[in-house]
Amino acid sequence: MRQLLLLIALLLMAGGAVVNLVAGSGPKWSRWACYGMASVASALVTATGALCLTGHAVSVDLGNLLDFGQTRLLFDPLAGLFLTLMGGLGLVISLSMLNWPPPSPAGGRASGWAYMLLLAAVTVVVVAADAFTFLFAWEALTVAFYVLVLATRADRSQPGAAWATAGVGAWGGASLLVGFSLLAGAAHSFDFATWARLSASAVHAPAYALVVFGFATKVGLAPFQGWMPRGYPAAPGPARAAMAGLAVNAGFYGLWRFLAVLGRPPGWLAVTVLVLGGVTALLGITFAAVQSDLNRVIAYSSIENGGLIMVGFGMALAGASEGNGVLTAVGLLAASLQLLAHAVAKSGLFLGAARFQPGGSEAPLDGLSGMLHTQGWASAAFAASALTLAGLPPTIGFVSEWFTFEALMQQFRLHSLALRLATASAGALVALTAGVAALTFVRLLGFVVLGRGSGTKPRQADVPSRWSLGATAVLCFGLSAAAPWTVRYIGRGLSPIVARSVVDGALKSPWVLQPVFSNFSALSPTWLFVVMPIGFLAVTLATVVLSSGRFLSVRRVPPWHSATPGVRGPDSYNAFAYANPIRHVLANILGTQKEVAAVPSRAASDIGDGTVALEGSDDLEAEAGPHRHTHAVFSAKAVEPVESYLYQPLLAAYMAVVRAAKKLQSGRLDAYVGYMLFALVAILIVAAAMG
Repeated sequence: MRQLLLLIALLLMAGGAVVNLVAGSGPKWSRWACYGMASVASALVTATGALCLTGHAVSVDLGNLLDFGQTRLLFDPLAGLFLTLMGGLGLVISLSMLNWPPPSPAGGRASGWAYMLLLAAVTVVVVAADAFTFLFAWEALTVAFYVLVLATRADRSQPGAAWATAGVGAWGGASLLVGFSLLAGAAHSFDFATWARLSASAVHAPAYALVVFGFATKVGLAPFQGWMPRGYPAAPGPARAAMAGLAVNAGFYGLWRFLAVLGRPPGWLAVTVLVLGGVTALLGITFAAVQSDLNRVIAYSSIENGGLIMVGFGMALAGASEGNGVLTAVGLLAASLQLLAHAVAKSGLFLGAARFQPGGSEAPLDGLSGMLHTQGWASAAFAASALTLAGLPPTIGFVSEWFTFEALMQQFRLHSLALRLATASAGALVALTAGVAALTFVRLLGFVVLGRGSGTKPRQADVPSRWSLGATAVLCFGLSAAAPWTVRYIGRGLSPIVARSVVDGALKSPWVLQPVFSNFSALSPTWLFVVMPIGFLAVTLATVVLSSGRFLSVRRVPPWHSATPGVRGPDSYNAFAYANPIRHVLANILGTQKEVAAVPSRAASDIGDGTVALEGSDDLEAEAGPHRHTHAVFSAKAVEPVESYLYQPLLAAYMAVVRAAKKLQSGRLDAYVGYMLFALVAILIVAAAMG
């Protein structure tokens, strides 16, 4: 039954791709046919995942289907957990794309079939049980990312973003290829099941590291995170949600799966993942906090969430390296809850942002204000998702971050000093990340959703889009309200890695959760939905009574102008100004470059005496000058340390090698024959030495 449902789903995805390639996305019927097939296929994938979770593991041997050894598929609870998540999100995103206008005739055709390829690739990745099938689907996913980033062809930055996305994907694929080759060579098989017996092999540790490195490129672990803030905003509309909320989970699935396959990791690998996860989370949220484009804020937030998930996974690796199954369970549970919160909330943020700014990839925060007045459904999904990613109760984001902190607090149970120090460092970085995240998403809520509004006519979302937006908003709160059942569901999915009974230790009682270890701490997300409204009503009622009703009276006061009369704009305090304290306080992380320059003032009628002129740039803030006809412009530019201090020097060294190699191209045939002879002799010497 599972195989049949999956086969029908893949055929529907292929059919949708054919319709899109033939008819494009211009005619309404072709969009409904294409994305309608995607919706049905995603529903079938979800049903397949549910069957995998409720039944026994089933292995399907397809013979020599791909002409590269035995092709096998595995339908087990871990695959079911990710199929359910990806299928459900695929259904939500596909519904939102039914009436989405194509960016251009060519872009609409490209984005349609690439979206179908993305859905098919992540589905095959999850069920693949041999190296070749897995790598084939993994590279197909990289191709889908490349095409989606380049699909709209809206501005000149897209080719660079597409190549960055494909380049990082190629490095990840190469790492997986080398790691898989080492494992396959030692086991004499491409079947994942045979690799579990290689824990004592000499190739186990290097292959483990290569596999983790390969998957880390897809999830944005530093220093491989640079493609996300470029690639995500360049993709068309809801396709950003498919990339950030759905497809990136294929990387996390690979990490979960190979923890089950390869077993006990080396301790140094756990230390590396913990530290890099914490650094990634802090870097991601810090740069998200100072961006002035909405899509880039969300993209950098994806880096932060990827880091938080990797911290939880690092805790699982630490437990597995010491043979502590309970520590492994608490780390995996925290990471899985964080993954679930990120997938749902990131989809909601990008779907809402696509409704706010449907015309292009740029969405400046200062141009978006009061979306609640014009886009009610999108604002609801956006607000719920922002609260989730800020980790505020009673959302599923609060539950996942609570479990992450509780997992890190178990560091005293580790025996290795290096693991203890790495866990403590990751905990400090995650704590700082949580504080900056609250500021970041309060800015989005305050300016984008709850602002004054532009006064434009409301644009109501179509019915399928309302369903998809409403679903993400409900899931952000509903998964928290049903947290005990969510934990049980995840525990069933993690059973191929850790015993289900161990994960169920997180259930202190039917309504109360604990971090797997008993008598440590407790939380009841379900009761929060009862206590918080009662507390809110009690405080409101007490305020009204004690104020003798004056609390409800309307008070009219002059608007605040940043304590400076005559400032241009409705209230002069914008998203850029809100982020300035973070630019200054975290200048060491941001590499903030400051400059003050005196420039000619605008006409007195435009600026006036001693007023502030705000420049419309991500990194510019103007302050009042001392003279009537000049004003000072203060610029603060954030510099990404990974790109500036790692990739740019490497690129400079690479180009130097290229320039040197060009000198060898003399155009003389005898020189080229000499090069070949030299290379042949070198190969023979190496082969003789190895023999």
